[in-house]
Amino acid sequence: MKTTAIFLALLCVLCGPSKAAAKPNILLIVADDMGYSDAACCGGDIATPNLDALARDGLRFTQFYNTARCWPSRAAILTGSP
Repeated sequence: MKTTAIFLALLCVLCGPSKAAAKPNILLIVADDMGYSDAACCGGDIATPNLDALARDGLRFTQFYNTARCWPSRAAILTGSP
């Protein structure tokens, strides 16, 4: 519950009204049942050329904590809302 509240607070901060002239480009990728090392950019065996390009050219967050629950990502995918 605490992790979900932190995620929602962060989402509100990132997607809330901005006073700056230009908004930042933020891409949030939600994947269900995918481990950290599944993508090629993280040392996995699955070919992910588009994710590799995003990882190479963008900012990567590598210190992520997960509570090993699948329902938040599944709910976001099925409902279309974060």
